[in-house]
Amino acid sequence: MSKFATSKGRRPLRAGAVLWQLAQMLWVGGLWLLHIGLLPVLGKIGLAPLLIDEIAGMLNALMVGFAAACVVFQVLVLIQAEGLVSLWRDIRGQLLLVALGACAMYFAVRIGWPQAVRWQVFSYLVLGFSGLLLVLQPVPGWSGRVREAHP
Repeated sequence: MSKFATSKGRRPLRAGAVLWQLAQMLWVGGLWLLHIGLLPVLGKIGLAPLLIDEIAGMLNALMVGFAAACVVFQVLVLIQAEGLVSLWRDIRGQLLLVALGACAMYFAVRIGWPQAVRWQVFSYLVLGFSGLLLVLQPVPGWSGRVREAHP
């Protein structure tokens, strides 16, 4: 009986890698979709600017909180796959720490200095760009290469 090249040697994508990608897609995609997609559309359909500002303030805070939860989950997946030292030695860990810092800065400014809207926007954009850079990195614990078939 002959063996096919796909019958052996191919490692399935582990659950941690799938959860990493799902969490990443949700928080990074959600941040950018809200900032680039939803809020400009609300302005185009003719809502009042003050109403758009209220919606943006509420949704931004919810999205940053959701992003913080997803980032914590990704930190746990990274620690499980690569070890604790990967948080400061690996670029993925460093980007996750930057994202956590941006979330903390967003809420600290929002609570402690609510008039500083530009600092909130800055921390939101730092969070978004750290997420974009994180998307470009490989998934922890999975090399992404398919093994070649041996005759």
